[in-house]
Amino acid sequence: MAEKSTVARPYAVAVFQMANASKQLKEWSAVLQTVALIAEDADIQTIISNTSVKKEQLAQVFIDVAGEVMTEQGSNLIKLLAENRRLNVIAEIAEQFETLKAEAEKTVEAEIISAQEVSAAQQSMITEKLKARLGCEVSLKCSVDESLMGGAIIKAGDMVIDGSVIGQLNKLSVELAG
Repeated sequence: MAEKSTVARPYAVAVFQMANASKQLKEWSAVLQTVALIAEDADIQTIISNTSVKKEQLAQVFIDVAGEVMTEQGSNLIKLLAENRRLNVIAEIAEQFETLKAEAEKTVEAEIISAQEVSAAQQSMITEKLKARLGCEVSLKCSVDESLMGGAIIKAGDMVIDGSVIGQLNKLSVELAG
């Protein structure tokens, strides 16, 4: 069976092109994020994998649970995915859509995982440095992981900067072993 991201790509690209052309990126983002959350539920996953559940019923579950967030076009997408038994890739579709959206809006979401809380001044400095390096707007999400011992890991798109103590120790260990 094809990898989920490969199966999801054509759907994500098609939805992005339609959303971008109609200037509805925000609306589509909300729909896709909502249905991705619905698909994460263990009970929903059981229903998705149960081939005895009718495709129309499966689509209707998603549409009903999404409630007011669901648009007519979103409902059509869910019906198409249900018809093709592809609702199991909705999270990947949402993820790829967000990547395409960020590229179009020239934004990137960066994550800082640090051993200690990052101050507002440090966040501002990191944001400015990433803006300069990546050439786009940066939104920053911070989290604390004390197991890093010190330093931080910064992730922005495909770029990862590991300045953590544990990361440096692992790198040294590899160099000494090689």
